[in-house]
Amino acid sequence: MHRTTRIKITELNPHLMCVLCGGYFIDATTIIECLHSFCKMCIVRYLEASKYCPICDVQVHKTKPLLNIRSDKTLQDIVYKLVPGLFKNEMKRRRDFYAEHPVDASNGSNEDRGEVADEDKRIITDDEIISLSIEFFDQSRLGGAVEDKQSKDQVANKRYLQCPAAMTVMHLRKFLRSKMDIPNAYQVEVMYEDEPLKDYYTLMDIAYIYTWRRNGPLPLKYRVRPNCKKMKVSHAQQEGQNSASRSGPESDSASDKAGSPAGAPSTSSSLPSPDTPAQSPHPQLPHGPNNVNGTPVATTPTPSRPFTQFGSGGGGGSSSKPRKVSLNGSSTTSG
Repeated sequence: MHRTTRIKITELNPHLMCVLCGGYFIDATTIIECLHSFCKMCIVRYLEASKYCPICDVQVHKTKPLLNIRSDKTLQDIVYKLVPGLFKNEMKRRRDFYAEHPVDASNGSNEDRGEVADEDKRIITDDEIISLSIEFFDQSRLGGAVEDKQSKDQVANKRYLQCPAAMTVMHLRKFLRSKMDIPNAYQVEVMYEDEPLKDYYTLMDIAYIYTWRRNGPLPLKYRVRPNCKKMKVSHAQQEGQNSASRSGPESDSASDKAGSPAGAPSTSSSLPSPDTPAQSPHPQLPHGPNNVNGTPVATTPTPSRPFTQFGSGGGGGSSSKPRKVSLNGSSTTSG
């Protein structure tokens, strides 16, 4: 499973801070020749005395270096969204400055004068409260035509919440599970339109990814489905048990057939064949040792369980036949 690694803002500081002032970018400006970025005020003051880049020492322009620098709005938006409270503090400083210098307030845009709110800039902070709406995801409505007016049932099934921007989708799923008493055999998915959301997404991430315009509550949906993983595992385990139960008797019967003598019933599979020498970890020597080629050898080991089935008492008649045993290259018979 893919795991998301969250990094600290300090690890991104080399890409978000100006080397001239040591602070985060304010009105980020990039040199065209080398694509190094600085604060606008910092690089303008630096190029008044030098025509070379402060980082790589490349020549910006021979005579007019200010012609080869451009404002980088995308980089500045990234800095504002990554650094908590930076945009709000910067707007407050600008408003305070122009309040003390009303003569210069006529120049510049609203953002230059600090008159842009967080909502207009779409900057969301972790401690901000986000309004969201959540309703059941009806897949049957995807194929049909979208109606302009929602029915009373759809409006009644929609719920509205106010949550911190740092709240994750996992927390929202747990809230829905506990609120509706959904058993663990089912899984809850939170969706934006028809796309499932990751558990580690925060409401702030969703607002940035799907460009929420703040023109209404953040529209979310949910659906409840059976837990497919658990069902698959249990089904596989059940199949394995069934196959084991089927293969168990078959293997036993096969071993019975292999170990049982010809003409003997299959129920005597635990007994070895009388045509082959019996082997037992604890042999018994009822007749004592015999001499073969001048060396004392033991007769055929007799298993701990006597062959009463094949003896004269068992009615089989097999005890009258001599048994041949090969010892040390010579054959001997034991009756």
